[in-house]
Amino acid sequence: MLHINRKATNAYKLEHSIQSMQPPLIIYGTAWKEEATENLVLTALKTGFRAIDTANQRQHYNETAVGNAIIKSGIHRNQLFLQTKFTSVDGQDHRLPYNPYADYATQVRQSFQSSLQHLQTNYIDSYLLHGPSTGVGLAPADWHVWQEMEAIHKEQKVTYLGISNVNLDQLQQLYQRAAVKPTFVQNRCYAQLGWDKEIRQFCTQKGIIYQGFSLLTANALVLPQVQPLAAKLHTTSTQIIFKFALQIGILPLTGTTNSTHMKEDLALDFNLTDKDIKFIENIALP
Repeated sequence: MLHINRKATNAYKLEHSIQSMQPPLIIYGTAWKEEATENLVLTALKTGFRAIDTANQRQHYNETAVGNAIIKSGIHRNQLFLQTKFTSVDGQDHRLPYNPYADYATQVRQSFQSSLQHLQTNYIDSYLLHGPSTGVGLAPADWHVWQEMEAIHKEQKVTYLGISNVNLDQLQQLYQRAAVKPTFVQNRCYAQLGWDKEIRQFCTQKGIIYQGFSLLTANALVLPQVQPLAAKLHTTSTQIIFKFALQIGILPLTGTTNSTHMKEDLALDFNLTDKDIKFIENIALP
């Protein structure tokens, strides 16, 4: 298992804790891959990825295929960081991993047990609430779900808890009230919002590790703007964005389906200057 520095409260500590791992802790995301999931995850693992993100949400993920790829890879379980999620009914299609008429605690428990079976493991490294059930604040349903996640954590079947697709107010409420504080926040990261600056600042203050997804697809207009810097450093625009993310304290997710890009995403043995960082931080701000 890859060990996360839970107390990494600034970009320097996070960057160096990541770089001390071989390979760097960049997470391979498995959403929207359908029938190709197993082969792509297997390729990612053979390339060198050791952190995998999925969810028990058949609408967008194929958790079973992820588990099959892990077994086929032959990589020992304790060398992998596996992250999955509980997704509420509103985020599911008809292929639910639990009884939708059961209470929330039962839904979480059934979903979690199903994830263990899909991933062919007896523990999960990181278990996320896929998103609050409401756009404003946290509903009673969210607290019931989180409390059951805490119970699973207490049973030592999960190492870390976290939340995805969350706004600042919701995160602050969760952190204040939760008995088990979130270790991870996973959000779509937009350059025009300062790369989710407010939430990242809160995460830094509280020792939460921020995971950024859609760093490329949500910021397509940014890539051409960093191309001159990429050329100067003999690297790619994609590598610039991922290295930038690491240096400001973001754990990047990549969902590339290209084996060459997989190798490039793990080849980040260069550094950006403070001037480079500032340029990219402000690149899409008005």
